[in-house]
Amino acid sequence: MIEGVGQIALTVRDVERSVAFYRDDIGLRFLFAPAPSLAFLMIGEVRLMLSAAEGEFTPGGSTVLYLRVADIGAEHAALATRGVSFIDAPHLVARMPDHELWMCFFRDPDGHTLALMCERRPAA
Repeated sequence: MIEGVGQIALTVRDVERSVAFYRDDIGLRFLFAPAPSLAFLMIGEVRLMLSAAEGEFTPGGSTVLYLRVADIGAEHAALATRGVSFIDAPHLVARMPDHELWMCFFRDPDGHTLALMCERRPAA
């Protein structure tokens, strides 16, 4: 039985530049870099592996990382002050029976798409 996602790998052009983006601009926790072509950070309880292009693996594919946040407005503002350029502003994506789903999108230095996602629940 699959228990969850343990690691996500992203192929990047420049590992050092991408570490700076994910650690400094996005605020992920840096773990270690065992080689110049490889680095590991944490997204909550999921490990993110950044690796240099190799073989058929190339940067900027069609992968989207959805990063869950409690307050999308505050997180959007915080990342923007650190230089993250957003594709769009936080916006309502869907109304569910028990919550609203809000998102906004941005890209890393290699063109990978990322999104902040927030599930807003009505006040009780």
